[in-house]
Amino acid sequence: MLDKFNRRIDYLRISVTDRCNLRCAYCMPDGINKKDHSDILSFEDIRNIVEVFVEKGIRKVRLTGGEPLVRKNIETLVKYLSSFEEIKDLSMTSNGFFLEEKVQVLKDNGLDRFNISLDSLEFEKYKKISKNGDLKKVLRGIYKAKSLGMGVKINCVLIKGINEDEVLDFIEFSKKNDLGLRFIELMPIGKTQDFARDNFLSSDDIVKKYELKRIENPDKNSPTSLYKMKDSDFKIGFIDPLSHRFCSTCNRLRITSDGFIRPCLHSDVKIDLKEGLDDREKLSELIDISLYKKPLRHYLEEGSISESMNRIGG
Repeated sequence: MLDKFNRRIDYLRISVTDRCNLRCAYCMPDGINKKDHSDILSFEDIRNIVEVFVEKGIRKVRLTGGEPLVRKNIETLVKYLSSFEEIKDLSMTSNGFFLEEKVQVLKDNGLDRFNISLDSLEFEKYKKISKNGDLKKVLRGIYKAKSLGMGVKINCVLIKGINEDEVLDFIEFSKKNDLGLRFIELMPIGKTQDFARDNFLSSDDIVKKYELKRIENPDKNSPTSLYKMKDSDFKIGFIDPLSHRFCSTCNRLRITSDGFIRPCLHSDVKIDLKEGLDDREKLSELIDISLYKKPLRHYLEEGSISESMNRIGG
């Protein structure tokens, strides 16, 4: 699929729930209303939607939330999606809390790899950031996933004054355990906008402080800027939409847990796919409309996104 700016769209991110067992301040703080279960797409709905997307050229799918592992029988959806031969990469973003219990069955049903959201390697600090998360449990899940041969990448949100002193710890931890690593800038989205602005830490500050050297990313459509330290070949990624806008190479669309397609994470534009669930031709038309409405760039710096990250699907 090509959008009107001639960007090839082959990556679909699907939020399977807006619910989460943690309450990180930048994503799903206390007080956010949850969607009714009746509004959430069924696994069959998602499978039928993905079937049309695959016909149009989607080759990479990521399951997100909320926290996807709180969705009951999530392995059933993984099995559905892994049956599409055209999908070459099926992955999941998770906070890792339930990873230890679920990783084997997810692997058995066709999941390729995980991105694990992990914002501190210090037990008490992690508990504070996540509102009662269990770091030991998350780490056990990461180690188990690696022992099963699965790819694991760490996503660490940079929070000024809270975890900026752990950058080197994350690099060493990831290098030691053969994990990918990406540092992510806070984004002013939904009810978390004030927190994001008050605690924003630019990737440029980290690059300068540790004298990181920019290296080429072989994946030209990736939003990740890659760096390395002077004395190491370990690749350090940054996703920094405020410091370095990467919209020109964006190759993705997002589906929310209640069935809306969002052409851009950082825009309130959305199209209701549920209108086409019983009509494949209509569903295809709605996808085409979403492609046309995909903007050239985001306006994240204006803080115009009304929904919180857990609802959008990150």
